[in-house]
Amino acid sequence: MRLRARVLDPVSVDEARYLPDALVEVDPAGRLTLVEPWSGGPCDEDLRPGLLTPGFVDAHLHFPQTRIVGAASGPLLEWLRTRTFPEEARFAQADHARAVAEQFTASLAAAGTTLCQAYGSVHPLAAELLFQALDARGLRAIAGPVLMDQGAPDELLLPAGPALDALEALAERWHGHDGRLQVAVIPRFALSCTMPMMQAAGQLARRRGLWVSTHLSENGEECSATTSLFQAADYLSVYEQAGLLHERSIYAHCIHLSDSEWDRFAGSGAAVAHCPDSNDFLGSGGMPLRSVLDRDIPLALGSDIAAGRSFRIPRIASSAFDNALRQGQRTSPARWFWTATRGGALALQQPQVGALQPGLEADMVLHSLPEWVEDPQDVLNTLLFHQDAPPVLRTWVRGRTVSQR
Repeated sequence: MRLRARVLDPVSVDEARYLPDALVEVDPAGRLTLVEPWSGGPCDEDLRPGLLTPGFVDAHLHFPQTRIVGAASGPLLEWLRTRTFPEEARFAQADHARAVAEQFTASLAAAGTTLCQAYGSVHPLAAELLFQALDARGLRAIAGPVLMDQGAPDELLLPAGPALDALEALAERWHGHDGRLQVAVIPRFALSCTMPMMQAAGQLARRRGLWVSTHLSENGEECSATTSLFQAADYLSVYEQAGLLHERSIYAHCIHLSDSEWDRFAGSGAAVAHCPDSNDFLGSGGMPLRSVLDRDIPLALGSDIAAGRSFRIPRIASSAFDNALRQGQRTSPARWFWTATRGGALALQQPQVGALQPGLEADMVLHSLPEWVEDPQDVLNTLLFHQDAPPVLRTWVRGRTVSQR
């Protein structure tokens, strides 16, 4: 497959490469073999003035919240009680879970997201249906059911024994499938799990080489309740005690951590999923970006659907830029383009994607870009900050179209 288009590619946190007229060649196995300025010759499709970028990475979002986007009703714990838990209870119904899984995966692909880290509901069947939908759509994902054995309505609680047995069976079927899908161990957050549940989950993740993900220090009330419940010195120590903090874990939010917690977090090799839009919408606060950057902590962006209000990762990158400004930090658009693509892929240990470079797999997005936007910096700014931009035109994973408008 030989495509002609404009190309924008992340080079580093400080630099993006712009080719105003490029040839992009993909081999039958779905790998990029050539990305260079156009010099003539045949092509299969001329996509100009469209702009090709790598696929986006969404490192934190909730599959069962697909249909309650925009339904914020107060701070985190109140929102969980009044809107989230009632909706997640519906995922005991196979028909509902199947329909939402199809909607969820279509929404990801239509937004240009080719790799995600997704939370399910507590229901094992709903997790199976999510993986079936991800596979059918052709996306990359790290996903799993949330674990909850306390602190939620009875219909959303599942004891550690059956929950972890079901999770291990899910891993047998799907972990490593087609090199695109991985299963994750996801204690929802400390308030929804007993320590024995979290410790058993940590052991399972270590034994099977699974990712761990959970929420950390999102809301002030949540932090106080957690340290009180577990009689802990700080929030992070709860996850440390459970064996959940290591180089294959990613933590969402991380707003109210102490310097000691940040230092220990950095030493673990874990990654942060930065969810600035959700943090704003629920009034949770702003993640201290400098604490992450100064410690070289791996960083990715998360839409956090449904407290986040958009599947579109450029929209989340724009919120991340604003969050930094409020903290007195002027960050470059190139940094957030990197974090939304190559940086996010590396944070999730997926080095085969995230850039348009020969040898990498062809996960790509085609954007509608006005012909009059020609300056390289204007191209990048339009991609990230023009929030009335048209929807994505096409999305590919391994060179295969997974969404087309």
